[in-house]
Amino acid sequence: MNLIVTLVIGGVVGWLASLVMKTNAQMGIIANIVVGIVGSFLGFWVAGLIGLGASSGIGHWLIALGGAVLLILILKALKVLK
Repeated sequence: MNLIVTLVIGGVVGWLASLVMKTNAQMGIIANIVVGIVGSFLGFWVAGLIGLGASSGIGHWLIALGGAVLLILILKALKVLK
């Protein structure tokens, strides 16, 4: 059950990040899930490095979304996404 929840939340976070970065037309559901999950790990890692922590559900979502946006920025810089 945890795997299903992770995939669904990763998909939502990846989809929201792709909307923010205007890459939604280039990304499918699998890419959204991967960007959401990997971006969430990236976001929490970076937040930990700079001393930020989330104490609420909204804070967790914002850090995950920020990490996914950062991942899309990195992918754009590497010319993986346009």
